[in-house]
Amino acid sequence: MKRIGVFICHCGTNIASAVDVKKVAAVAATWAGVVFATDYQYMCSDPGQELIRKAIKEHRLNRVVVASCTPRLHEPTFRKTVESVGLNPYLFEMANIREQCAWVHAKDKEGATAKAIDLVRMAVAKAERNFALSAAKIPVTKRALIIGAGIAGMQAALDIADSGYEVVLLDREPTIGGNMVKLDKTFPTLDCSA
Repeated sequence: MKRIGVFICHCGTNIASAVDVKKVAAVAATWAGVVFATDYQYMCSDPGQELIRKAIKEHRLNRVVVASCTPRLHEPTFRKTVESVGLNPYLFEMANIREQCAWVHAKDKEGATAKAIDLVRMAVAKAERNFALSAAKIPVTKRALIIGAGIAGMQAALDIADSGYEVVLLDREPTIGGNMVKLDKTFPTLDCSA
């Protein structure tokens, strides 16, 4: 059975000035599968993260949704938070209600709140369908294939080779140089191009 916790961040006043965060949390608490919903001033802070850890333990949460700022900034923070209490980090979802909602609807609190509720509802729906994953490392062959041995292809090959990687240069013609071989001099030195 899915036991989802929803955590709405005020982000100081970044979100709370445009979104009724308490209403978003209250609405989220009514959804099927959501067993805990709350709001907090700074969810990414140490006390905010502790709030999430405590709720996971007390309410036996097996999915977590945080609605706050951009995932680019704090998704790793929250994944580590849920993982620290034994929850698979891939059972975590994040809704961006700062950039995608509060900042673009700053003068429409009712509309911003409605949109935030929709964004959180979508994150909850996704969290319901998430399943535990594990990180895998896949070996990568550090070699580049450059298709086209004209001026750009040769320069790319030289730059990559200078960085210490093996390069395979491929061209359909038997000679390299592309259109460069059609010129007799090059600018600005007027050196021979051949």
